[in-house]
Amino acid sequence: MITAMVLFSIADTLVKIASTTLSSAQVIFYLVLGGAIIFPLIAAVQRDRLVDSRAFSATLLLRYAAEIIGLFSMVKALSLVPISTVGAITQATPLLVAAAGVLILRERIGWRRWCAILIGFIGVLMIVQPSADTFDASVLWAVLALVGLTVRDFTTRYAPEDMPSSSLATYTLLAALPFAIVWVLLRGEDFIHVDTNWIVAAPMMALGSIGYLSLIASLRKADVSVVMPFRFSRAVFLLVIGVVVFDEKPNAMMIFGAVIIIVAGAYLIRREYGQLSRK
Repeated sequence: MITAMVLFSIADTLVKIASTTLSSAQVIFYLVLGGAIIFPLIAAVQRDRLVDSRAFSATLLLRYAAEIIGLFSMVKALSLVPISTVGAITQATPLLVAAAGVLILRERIGWRRWCAILIGFIGVLMIVQPSADTFDASVLWAVLALVGLTVRDFTTRYAPEDMPSSSLATYTLLAALPFAIVWVLLRGEDFIHVDTNWIVAAPMMALGSIGYLSLIASLRKADVSVVMPFRFSRAVFLLVIGVVVFDEKPNAMMIFGAVIIIVAGAYLIRREYGQLSRK
């Protein structure tokens, strides 16, 4: 899990660097194209079944749409907002997933987990700081990415258990590819920019996919309640990267808000899966 978060953090950093010379549409096209090539190759090597009619179920179609929204918003946020802020906000995903389970599926949770959810959302508000004089509306791209990633994680619960991860990832990226193509065409840009720095672009395209495989491996090799709290390490990595690489200066309220999200999310995960293990 930590390896996955390191790879995702590096990929996020490369996206932000690439966004200085490429438009968000071009960055999205590079990322989607890379995944659409890499995941089928991985499926072929692992001899996973790619042709699966279940990939077109309503639930998975919703998952693809959420992934597209989350990915597009994430790239837009990384191009406009400090990377440490983006990392902190998007780590609230487990909190939003738990809230969605209550509101949509009528799942019952105790007052302790409700408090963790509410406290976590307070942490998000402390980072966004909507009432501050220096409020930047661009941060709402990170919030939209949070919503998209939450719906993606929520609907992943209902993906067929025997459907290979490489197959699910392939369909997701293939679903996103037409949107990426149309976005580039509407902007009248080249799909492959002549001045592309491939030292940045190539690893940017590959690391997200490798990180995803590391994420899946961690979830399959250990109990979820053990590895999921380490998902919050991404916020720490991005905070350090923001300060060291991009010379960002997070204020005290943002750092405190990030700590609140991490603590509340970790508590919620351990509490939730602790309840499931006792059942």
